Amino acid sequence: MDLSKYNQKRDFNSTTEPKGVIKKAKNELIFVVQKHAASQLHYDFRLETAGVLKSWAIPKGPSMNHEEKRLAIMVEDHPYNYKDFEGTIPEGNYGAGTVILWDTGIYTLADEQNNAKLEDQIKTGLANGHLSFILKGKKLNGEFTLVRLKIPQKNAWLLIKKQDQYATETDILKENKSVISNLTLEEMAK
Repeated sequence: MDLSKYNQKRDFNSTTEPKGVIKKAKNELIFVVQKHAASQLHYDFRLETAGVLKSWAIPKGPSMNHEEKRLAIMVEDHPYNYKDFEGTIPEGNYGAGTVILWDTGIYTLADEQNNAKLEDQIKTGLANGHLSFILKGKKLNGEFTLVRLKIPQKNAWLLIKKQDQYATETDILKENKSVISNLTLEEMAK
């Protein structure tokens, strides 16, 4: 896992984003979803693995409806400390705009294999373009799958909610406040 792209894209003298340092959680693997009003509103979906947050930008945001597939564009790895980031990235900086922590929690793999290390299973799933996992968050719960699309652009994936007890047609994105500050994007921007 590498944070060089993350560090190259940022001027840490003018943004409050954390510097890229590899660091692991002490216990369970975490996930975060940050709502980001940059040039285009999107949701940044991040899964911890090997000391970084593997990251995807989801233009329409995650869905709890098992019939909806959401485009997820894989972006550069982010540092573990990004898990708590909220605020405004100033104009002129990469990703300029306001960010709130829309959801957070822990995750496990849906098909954990007892004889293989969890990190190795995640790495293999990502390399193969198919990763199924169970989220236990404040908003997102249940089983999801990330599937890489077979098109020339290798960073295009789909985030798909599996049909389980948490699946619903209710629009989860209407829950528009941060899980830590209880602010909307507009309130955070002020």
